Amino acid sequence: MTTTTTLKERLRTDLTAAIKGRDELRAATLRMALTAITNEEVAGTAARTLSEAETVTVLTREMKKRREAAEAFAGAGRVEQAARERAEGEVLTGYLPAQLTDEELTALVTDAIAQTGAAGPKAMGLVMKALTPKIAGRAEGGRVAAAVKAALVG
Repeated sequence: MTTTTTLKERLRTDLTAAIKGRDELRAATLRMALTAITNEEVAGTAARTLSEAETVTVLTREMKKRREAAEAFAGAGRVEQAARERAEGEVLTGYLPAQLTDEELTALVTDAIAQTGAAGPKAMGLVMKALTPKIAGRAEGGRVAAAVKAALVG
């Protein structure tokens, strides 16, 4: 069994358990995640199976959607919907790799700058290109970009 099927199969197994356990929130969240993965698999000209990294990317994107929706609902005073979105995000968090701490992120940014020989804010794209494969799913893009920008400017 490959690692690609491992995460997707884990989602399916957990969905079955959530349905049997009558855990409506978890079941709905896992259904949504599996649907997003399937949609990604059939997007484009030919159907394909997602790699582990691509599956993590889809789950990260869904996680980000939940966080943004929770902020929007909270800003509009819709507390119940915001709480639901946060709860769905927490379910998805269990399937994502552990997030990098600020210290770990800073160390990776410093290494990437040293490897690329980048200097100044104009080299941000070069550093991000070198850094992205190392971070894949373990830190949000905006957070990484802010750390790179701070390191290049400061």
